[in-house]
Amino acid sequence: MNLTTQKRLAASILKVGVNRAITRDGIKQLIDQGIIKARPKTGISSYRSKKIKEQKKKGKRKGRGSVKGAKNARTPKKQVWMKTIRALRTDLKDMRDAGEIDPTTYRKLYKMAKGGAFRSKSYMKTYARDHDLIK
Repeated sequence: MNLTTQKRLAASILKVGVNRAITRDGIKQLIDQGIIKARPKTGISSYRSKKIKEQKKKGKRKGRGSVKGAKNARTPKKQVWMKTIRALRTDLKDMRDAGEIDPTTYRKLYKMAKGGAFRSKSYMKTYARDHDLIK
């Protein structure tokens, strides 16, 4: 017995998808009587969701399929810049306080860092060594 039309009608009356409407006969009366009902939505069990959270905490499930958003949406350019520049400036201060560089060199490297000349602390140190700026 083909009940596709009845299923479709029941689905539109219940305002659910066709697969969630279970049908028999006399659609409207049966819905009113509570004989025809919409299936409950199927969700993720709490156990499964907890497992997923645990795995994510451990650093799993980070493949391309789980990545949502562009690279810069996940860590904005500004945050990357802030992390880098703070590291560079801290390193420069430490070098100045330790007496490795004089205040003039410090100011020069500081300005260069602000201008984006160095992408990491190691690059900055390499530059300073190559140009004989470190004592």
